[in-house]
Amino acid sequence: MNRAKANQATTPRFWRDPALPFVEARDVLDGRQLCYARHSHECFSIGAITQGRSSYLNEKARERVEAGTVVLMNPGDVHACNPLDGQPWSYRMFYVDVAWLTELQQQAGFSRNQPLRAFRAILSRDPALYGGLNHLYDLLSHSQADTLDKHCALLEFFATLQQRLEPAPRRRREDNPRVRLAADFIRAHCTEPLKLEDICAAAGLSPSYLIRSFRRGYGMTPHAYLINSRVQYAQARLRRGDQIAEVAQAAGFADQAHLQRTFKQLLAATPGQYRHQGHNR
Repeated sequence: MNRAKANQATTPRFWRDPALPFVEARDVLDGRQLCYARHSHECFSIGAITQGRSSYLNEKARERVEAGTVVLMNPGDVHACNPLDGQPWSYRMFYVDVAWLTELQQQAGFSRNQPLRAFRAILSRDPALYGGLNHLYDLLSHSQADTLDKHCALLEFFATLQQRLEPAPRRRREDNPRVRLAADFIRAHCTEPLKLEDICAAAGLSPSYLIRSFRRGYGMTPHAYLINSRVQYAQARLRRGDQIAEVAQAAGFADQAHLQRTFKQLLAATPGQYRHQGHNR
């Protein structure tokens, strides 16, 4: 493989369509050089391992996954997928808006008074889900496919997902209301130069208790959660097409280089790749 083809294979490709703003997709043909730090998303994430094998961390579970596996990350789940000893692997990921998926669940019969029902499974080897997810990606990324066809296919796949996978218990992790207040405060003020004292005051907790309980509840420290929230804020601005330097400053990073390093650590892509490649191909 020549250098140009090698770069193309290792560069992540993003798909977005303004007509379908509730979903985003990503395709990686060669993930050997792409490593993720532990992170989480506010959206629901689901992906298919299309070739090779990789390590998969989701909350406290560690798995080795291979081609034919579907991986699932509920909103807020701390996770990471990384190569195994330089072995080639490829994958496709979908990031789905929580409000859209919640509405779909309610239409399927879930209570309208409940938030999104998370899924119990963190992975599946169901051939129907794996095949359906790959078919969905091929359709979404086809530039000549009709938007109505894409929308219908999205509804059909995620309705099937509800039918084939069990919902998670309503209390999947320790739920401390004061720690939840701290997390809400961090997300709401993530672009500001927060101090630990600010977060403790908002939640009414001592620093030592906050650190200990936050890690237990959210799988990361308050500082890591702050950085994760800033990257998610930056993603939203980049999806709108904002300039990278402007986004870095608005998101609370020291400079564009700081955003570049952090964005790549958490998402295994540069802000430029994410901003420029996200279009309906």
